Amino acid sequence: MSTHAQRERLLLADLLETVGPGAPTLCTGWKARDLAAHVVVRERRADAAAGVVFKPLAPRLERVQEEFAAKPYEELLQLIRTGPPKLSPFALKQVDEAANTVEFFVHTEDVRRAQPDWAPRDLDPVFADALWDRLERMARLLGRKSPTGLVLRRPDGRTAVARRGAPVVTVTGEPGELLLFAFGRQGAARVELDGDADAVAKLQSAELGL
Repeated sequence: MSTHAQRERLLLADLLETVGPGAPTLCTGWKARDLAAHVVVRERRADAAAGVVFKPLAPRLERVQEEFAAKPYEELLQLIRTGPPKLSPFALKQVDEAANTVEFFVHTEDVRRAQPDWAPRDLDPVFADALWDRLERMARLLGRKSPTGLVLRRPDGRTAVARRGAPVVTVTGEPGELLLFAFGRQGAARVELDGDADAVAKLQSAELGL
């Protein structure tokens, strides 16, 4: 039985193939080819991928990612589909599911929502709950840069506090939409915001996410 991460991995690879290497994405400055290179480097070059969180290594990450982006696009897509090498921690199903479910979902939407005439996916309830579970655990980390108090709320009323403080903005939407909002894709997330107008405006332009 395939996992959420495995399904999102194949969906991302298929979508990248469909749109082509020059297609836009929601990641500033990245075309589809750059996003594909990022995914491959993250799984296959831990020595460089650490630059995402350890800023002194950021130049190395950028250099390695540029090297991968120069590879044939079809090769990058095949590397995404086949997944990490056997000795990589990501090769363990539990690690893959924990680390990649959100990663692949967000990047799939980065590609989908940068194209014209996109529409939100209908996520099955089990997957939606899995995304919500991860969002609950990550909420404080994702919302740490919020300029306002931030509450994330599902239509059924379940909530996650991403940042305490006043004034408070409540963002309501389905789990996938809330996840995208919290990862800094505010402009592409289908959500409703409730709060002071100035606070809402600040939140919409804030640098949320990791």
